[in-house]
Amino acid sequence: MNEACRILVVDDQPANVKLLEQLLTLSGYQVSTALSGAEGLAKVAHDKPDLVLLDVVMPGMSGYEVCRAIRADPATELLPVVMVTALDPGEERVKGIEAGADDFLSKPINQEEILARVKSLLRIASLHRKVQEQAVLLADWNTRLGERVQEQLGQLERLSRLRRFLSPKVADLIVAGQLDDPLATRRKEVTIQFVDLRGFTAFSETAEPEDVMGVLRQYQAEIGRLVGNHDGTVEHFAGDGVMLIFNDPAPLPDPALSAVRMALELRDSVAALAQGWSKLGYQLGCGVGIAQGFATIGTIGYEGRQDYGVIGAVNNLAARLCAEAQAGEVLVSQRVFGRVEGKVAAERVELRLKGFQAPVPAYRILSLAPVALSNDD
Repeated sequence: MNEACRILVVDDQPANVKLLEQLLTLSGYQVSTALSGAEGLAKVAHDKPDLVLLDVVMPGMSGYEVCRAIRADPATELLPVVMVTALDPGEERVKGIEAGADDFLSKPINQEEILARVKSLLRIASLHRKVQEQAVLLADWNTRLGERVQEQLGQLERLSRLRRFLSPKVADLIVAGQLDDPLATRRKEVTIQFVDLRGFTAFSETAEPEDVMGVLRQYQAEIGRLVGNHDGTVEHFAGDGVMLIFNDPAPLPDPALSAVRMALELRDSVAALAQGWSKLGYQLGCGVGIAQGFATIGTIGYEGRQDYGVIGAVNNLAARLCAEAQAGEVLVSQRVFGRVEGKVAAERVELRLKGFQAPVPAYRILSLAPVALSNDD
């Protein structure tokens, strides 16, 4: 420990300086010296000692003045200072303590005593340094913790926005870090599904607002239940219109089949709801359009109001198919049918869709194909 400790001896008497220098050097300390108070202060700033042995009576600048200057500097306010004097120890001790000294020694110097005092103060100084280092580390940790908390709050805020669109399973995967950031812009092949209520415009124009909201709640609740069951994602609700995404952000083994299965279940579920609505005089049913293709996916909106969105021609095709679908119909693009062929019962149709110059081949999905039974069954 001694080799790492630097001691500054300040005394206007060269003999005293030499004596202390030899004693401390032999004890393993690094020693620097000064023959005046002003020189001592300069050495404190330059050498950065671990302890100062400071004579009280010196011409020009007394030891008390040097000690007060050391204490006034934030960089050295905790530097151990031992004052040494041949004057009346009682009176000088009080003055030394008032000036900020940590300890007091009387001349002539007792070698064993000064070494013991120096060792004790250096141990205390070492503890002070450790406390300061730990305070710096703690401040750094607090800063990092604050940054981490802000980062996590930001992630939670983003996740809270995403929960409006994602199934609970997908949201949990994102929280667990098992999925990439769903708000990062990317290009990906997806299956898009649009759903609309047929007869909703006429219904909403004649029904009471409370009835309209009641129907929407039932209808959208079914969509929410089924999209979670089939690992889809809600891109947006717009009145009775809903846009769903399959294969993002969570990849699916067969997104087209997942979308078709959900559409058929939703068709049957809405048909059951429609029986209750018809008793109130409301003739409603859902039409579904499904298309598959590549799209750009990520965040859309502006600061303070950002949503998860999909941009691409596949959206337009799915929306046009949905607009063409009658109540209870599920219309899919040729690409979607190519992915589910053999797994569904379907009819080919030629549709003239808005925005498309030539007739568009599509398929009306009637049901899932019967599951073939094995010979053992």
